[in-house]
Amino acid sequence: MDTTSQVLIDLFKNNHDIIHMQVKDITHYESLIQPPFRGNCMNWVVGHILGVRGDCLEVMGLPGTLNDDEVKIYGYGSEPLTDAARACDLNIMEEKLDKSLERIVNKLGSLSPAELDQKVQIWRGTVPLIEALSFMQWHESYHTGQLELLRQLAGKNDKVI
Repeated sequence: MDTTSQVLIDLFKNNHDIIHMQVKDITHYESLIQPPFRGNCMNWVVGHILGVRGDCLEVMGLPGTLNDDEVKIYGYGSEPLTDAARACDLNIMEEKLDKSLERIVNKLGSLSPAELDQKVQIWRGTVPLIEALSFMQWHESYHTGQLELLRQLAGKNDKVI
């Protein structure tokens, strides 16, 4: 396996563990608590991370993770998620995160250096696959960090990491 692939796999796994720690014991309704400032709730952040994972899979030639309706809810620029009926269940999203991680790890582990250098199209233009995946992993990390404050907002007065 390529060293670069292993680094990305380790970073995705680290984020994954942190996401699970931050959402532990959070109810569906707690996941919908909106911050008192511009931002979005935990449920949206987890759904958005799932969407980013889907982007990673798609850029590697695999099916994504969200359907068109879910993309409207959790995609970039979507409105704050305040309707519990529209929100995906947090436990189901955790299961989808587990499956998406497994698929990302398996695919990344099978890619050669030449495949990682192949150009792919993403929103910011045509870039090498490794650059696209690195950006998406950073994007996931950015949102993973938001979960700490959203956990506290949900009333969990603890220190997860």
